[in-house]
Amino acid sequence: MAALNVTGLMRVFKFGKIDLADPDPTMLPDDVLNFYSGTYPELTTSNVHGPKVEGGKAVYEFKTTVGTKG
Repeated sequence: MAALNVTGLMRVFKFGKIDLADPDPTMLPDDVLNFYSGTYPELTTSNVHGPKVEGGKAVYEFKTTVGTKG
């Protein structure tokens, strides 16, 4: 019987055209958003979307809610 290896996907966080590294794989995506909000103040009014699997990576997007209706 063959052994089953389980590996997690590497996470990538995107803010517009900026790719942000995963500061800590044990952090929740919302915690990563808060982590980067000190560097990018626009993130204080953003939400996490995703993940979408792209090229073997789990991609999360930070999208601002300012200026959107609903």
